[in-house]
Amino acid sequence: MIGWYLLTALLAIPSLWAAARVRSTFHRFARVGVRSGMSGAEAAHAVLRAAGISGVRVEPHRGFLTDHYDPRAKTLKLSPEVYGGRSISAVAVAAHEAGHAIQDAHRYVPLALRSAIVPVAKLGDHVWPLLFFLGLFANATGMMYAGIVLFAAMVLFQLVTLPTEFNASSRAKAVLASSGIVSTQEEAAGVSKVLNAAALTYVAAAVTAIVQLLYLLSLASRRN
Repeated sequence: MIGWYLLTALLAIPSLWAAARVRSTFHRFARVGVRSGMSGAEAAHAVLRAAGISGVRVEPHRGFLTDHYDPRAKTLKLSPEVYGGRSISAVAVAAHEAGHAIQDAHRYVPLALRSAIVPVAKLGDHVWPLLFFLGLFANATGMMYAGIVLFAAMVLFQLVTLPTEFNASSRAKAVLASSGIVSTQEEAAGVSKVLNAAALTYVAAAVTAIVQLLYLLSLASRRN
């Protein structure tokens, strides 16, 4: 148990660093406007139009950097700083989320797979500790492995998220450049920095999940 808590604490460091970098990079470029003068919401609509995507709503959403695309509702939900912001950060994040809508329209396989895994991953997030640690204390390896299977579903979700997020950013950058929403090299560089910082959080989460899964397997193996 002590080893698990120590490992979790150590692995939290890169995730916290990545999250801090996202916030600092977003705030930095939130102070830099774009020549087009577009808000995040306007940029999202423009990206969708440029990609030939229709029927997707763009709505404000509470919270800081809570931006996401809901494939079930076909809706882009943008945080206040992104929805109404007229900055490089706002345009970058909005275009990235529009990239997910483009993926959805083109039936991008990793996005569909991630959506399919969501219910199991959510269940696993709540149930796996109960099964695993009860099995650990009761010396019930079957229960431990059941918890590991649920945790593995969460790891799979993190792994599938990586290509999904990187691809959405690539789509966003391409449409921003081709449509003229981002018109200078400085703006393009700023967009890349914002999106690359965000990508680090997904990489850190995936690495953390993999290491934790390997540790759980080692505990179960020793008990077995």
